[in-house]
Amino acid sequence: MPDVVVPDGTRIHYETFGRSDGEPVAMIQGLGADSRGWIRQRRAIGDRYRAIAIDNRGVGRSDVPPGPYDLEVMAADVVAVLDDLGLDSAHVMGASMGGVISQVLGVRHQERVRSLTLACTGCHHLQWRRDLLAEWGELAVSRGMRAMVDEASRWLIGPRSRLRFWPVIGWLGPLALQVRPEAFKAQVDAILSLDDKLRFELETVKVPTLVIVGSQDILTPIGDSELIHELIPDSELVIVTGAAHGFMVEHAGSFNRAVRGFLDRVTEES
Repeated sequence: MPDVVVPDGTRIHYETFGRSDGEPVAMIQGLGADSRGWIRQRRAIGDRYRAIAIDNRGVGRSDVPPGPYDLEVMAADVVAVLDDLGLDSAHVMGASMGGVISQVLGVRHQERVRSLTLACTGCHHLQWRRDLLAEWGELAVSRGMRAMVDEASRWLIGPRSRLRFWPVIGWLGPLALQVRPEAFKAQVDAILSLDDKLRFELETVKVPTLVIVGSQDILTPIGDSELIHELIPDSELVIVTGAAHGFMVEHAGSFNRAVRGFLDRVTEES
């Protein structure tokens, strides 16, 4: 499977699947997650598109350079993957932290982006979320990833969703346990250090944009997606009823239908 070495010497791993002649879709996962987090999107995206699932620095089969990390650099890592594939541009789909990286791409590298799908993400720092993420980063380093996963999973899904969502946590948890604590904290620090002024530049995004969120997401609630929708001209907002933060796994059918519908429309209109 292919890798690309970016200017600072970090090796970024990515996987391609789907139709080799389809329009490319770059897929960027969130905090502590790697390309395997898109497993329930493989068929839905791959049967028409050329999917490019990227392991962010620090996770999966990408290198784990010492911190601090920077989301602007991580967006440049995605551009390097497109360059390695000889692609001038791609549809970009990002979840959570990957959604923030996707916003950076939409603002800083708009010529490389055909469309944006921004899933379960935000565009500015809220103090309660800053405090929570900082606690997770410290917990990972001080007590290990198992303690972090136990704490974060209970908080993320909330008491109303626990029984329904727990099987998904059982599947995703082992993936998170493979992440080095220092890499997880470096990604947390990258999120916390991103310039909060990015949201004031979202009005410059001109590509078609889908903003999608679960109605029960308590980490990046509906208000976060509503703000992104307000700031990006002509964007679409989809709320998946009953879904929480991990809805690309938990409610994969609803997520996939919305994303495929959006990508298909954009492709047919271009």
